[in-house]
Amino acid sequence: MNTQTIEFIRPVKRDTAPKRWPVEDVEALFSLPFADLMFRAQQVHREHFDANAVQLSTLLSIKTGGCSEDCGYCPQSAFHDTGVENRKMLEVEEVVRAAKAAQDQGANRFCMGAAWREPGEGDMEAVVEMVKAVRGLGMETCATLGMLNDQQTEQLRVAGLDYYNHNIDTAPEFYGDIISTRDYQDRLDTLDRVRKAGMHVCSGGIVGMGENLTQRAGLVAQLANMEPYPESVPINNLVKVEGTPLAGQPDLDPLDFVRTIAVARITMPTARVRLSAGRQQMSDAVQTLCFLAGANSIFYGEQLLTTGNPEAERDRALLDKLGMYPFADKH
Repeated sequence: MNTQTIEFIRPVKRDTAPKRWPVEDVEALFSLPFADLMFRAQQVHREHFDANAVQLSTLLSIKTGGCSEDCGYCPQSAFHDTGVENRKMLEVEEVVRAAKAAQDQGANRFCMGAAWREPGEGDMEAVVEMVKAVRGLGMETCATLGMLNDQQTEQLRVAGLDYYNHNIDTAPEFYGDIISTRDYQDRLDTLDRVRKAGMHVCSGGIVGMGENLTQRAGLVAQLANMEPYPESVPINNLVKVEGTPLAGQPDLDPLDFVRTIAVARITMPTARVRLSAGRQQMSDAVQTLCFLAGANSIFYGEQLLTTGNPEAERDRALLDKLGMYPFADKH
C-alpha cells in the first residue's frame, strides 16, 4: 500500500487546525477487506441516521453550456465539442414549474445549476428570485453557480439559500490534470465564503477520472478535514461523454465506487452522502451496495444537468423493493 504523505491545501485561515484524517489513514480504510469496511460503515451510518431513509433531491440546469472552464469531465465546457448547446438562463417561472413537478414526485430539495465560471450581476438577480420562489414552495434550496465573491454570497444568504454546492472534484495533487482554468484554492475560497455566510455546504467529488488510490483517499481526506466537513457530500462516478478529454477513461470497478461511499460515510459520519452522477450506468445491485455503504441521498429525476439519471419510477421501485423510503415520508 502506498502511504506517501500528501500535504493538504486547506481553506484560508485554517492552516493551524489539526488534520483529523491523514491521507494514509483514509487509504487504510479503502484497503480493508470489503466485508469489514461495509460493516464499519453500517455501524457509523446507523449511529447517526435511519438506515432505511434516503433524501430525494432534484437538480435542474438553469443555464446550460458555453462554460469558460476547461474541466476535463464536463460536456458543458466551451473547450469541448460535445454537442451541448449554449443556452440562455431559464425564466423564473420555468424553474418554479420544474421545482413543483419535482416536489410532486417526492423530492424535498431542489438544486439549481448554472454553467459558467462565476455569475454576473444580472445573473445573480435572476438566481435570487429563483431561490425565493422555490423556497416559497416549502422546499430546501441548493445552488451551484461556480465561484462566488463576498457580495454574491451575501445575496444568496439574504435570499434564503439553504445549501451551496461547489465540488472540489478530486485530490489537490491530481486537480491540475483535470482542470487548468482555475486553482484548487479558488474552490476552497468559495466554500470558505459560503461557510462564513452561514449557509450549508454541499461539496464532493468525482471518482474514476484516472486517479490512483492515494489520490482517491486524498479527495475524501480533503473533504473530511474541512472545519466542519460538508453537510452534504455528493460522490460522482465519472460519466464519460464523447468529446471530453476523459471520454476514454476505463470503467471504474463498481466495488471501488462502493468503497468510496463507505469511506466517505466513515470519515464524515453526520453528512448526507449522496449517490450522484453515474447512477444510470449502475445496476440495482450496485446501488443497493451503495446504500448499505452509507449513501442516504440521491439525485432524483430524469436528468442531471446534461447527463441522464434513472427515472423517478425506477428509483421508487428500487426503494420499495429495499424497504426504503424518503426520509420526510416516515411517520
